[in-house]
Amino acid sequence: MRDRDTGGRPRNARPRDAYGRPLPYGAEGVPTMPDELDLDAAGTLAEARRLLAADRPFHAHEVLEARWKSCPPEERPLWRALAQLAVGLTHERRGNAKGADALFTRATRDLAAYTGPSFGLDLPAVSRTAVSERDLRL
Repeated sequence: MRDRDTGGRPRNARPRDAYGRPLPYGAEGVPTMPDELDLDAAGTLAEARRLLAADRPFHAHEVLEARWKSCPPEERPLWRALAQLAVGLTHERRGNAKGADALFTRATRDLAAYTGPSFGLDLPAVSRTAVSERDLRL
């Protein structure tokens, strides 16, 4: 049975480890991002950078995904691709190279096609580091 909030929306209240794997109820996990997280582009990048520097790509993915869901439509491909890179790193850290490669392929393809605002990011460099070094630098 899934955890639900008071409005009936699914929420996962299980604690998670640093790579986002669910832990048993009652275990001590690392803090996750609040469901109502609402950051502007600069705040999103700052928080994602902080989490990536702490080797918490799953949590960086949550931050990037929150922006993807709340940003203007023309920016959605950017934030979705960055979130996919972060979750690709999550799969890499969990030992799922095939899943990581699939996400990296999709995300780098989408970043290469993206023509909207990049908020100071060097998108080709972001793609290269994620794929070749298995490290995401925003």
